[in-house]
Amino acid sequence: MELLLLTADRDVDPMLPALSLLPHGRRPAAPEVAALLDAGPYDAVLIDARHDLSAARSLCRLLGSTGLDVPVVVVLTEGGLVAVSADWGADEILLHTAGPAEVEARLRLLAARRAADPAGGSGALVLGDLVIDEATYTARLRRRALELTYKEFELLKYLAQHAGRVFTRAQLLQEVWGYDFFGGTRTVDVHVRRLRAKLGPEHESLIGTVRNVGYKFVRPVRGVGAREQARIEGERDKTGAGEQADAGDPDPARAPACPG
Repeated sequence: MELLLLTADRDVDPMLPALSLLPHGRRPAAPEVAALLDAGPYDAVLIDARHDLSAARSLCRLLGSTGLDVPVVVVLTEGGLVAVSADWGADEILLHTAGPAEVEARLRLLAARRAADPAGGSGALVLGDLVIDEATYTARLRRRALELTYKEFELLKYLAQHAGRVFTRAQLLQEVWGYDFFGGTRTVDVHVRRLRAKLGPEHESLIGTVRNVGYKFVRPVRGVGAREQARIEGERDKTGAGEQADAGDPDPARAPACPG
């Protein structure tokens, strides 16, 4: 597991000494939400509550309000146990004196609970690192909330719900924008381009282009990166759809936006 340790101490070993005896990655960071957002992918966050229970509680509650879907473990002293309650929003607590066997068992149980219910019991759609929750109209990628407009969310949700299926621009206009929408198919290209930008370079290829046809959501494959999976899917689609020799941009969603 990759563990993010939020602590003000420069030396992270005293926070939970048993971790140094276990085969988990440890990345220390300042005890603030900004550090969490910049840290990249991780499997759990450990908050150092040994010295300042009030600050640790505030940080736990703040993490819960960010939309980041990540398990939180509070590490504290025995005297701090009495201060921890359900309103902290922590998934697990550990005494900083816990031995390697106990720490490993707690982390394994935490990972097992997450694997059994990756969407947190909300009935959300989970596709690899992407979690789409229709109930709250939120989408998270690697536990980070995506800032999507209403139509961007609707388009992403519709494509993800039918992962692997190819849709023409006209079909997407009808299904996402509705029968009474009078705009052209260029609207779809613009929204796809914006979605890809928000997914970021590593995951933009989750929305694949099928040349001369339209778009589809590329279903993530375990152990295969999004870019490589998109390349494989693209070769497969190219074989089925055939090549078209034209001088235009084969993917309008990657072209610069028209002014105005």
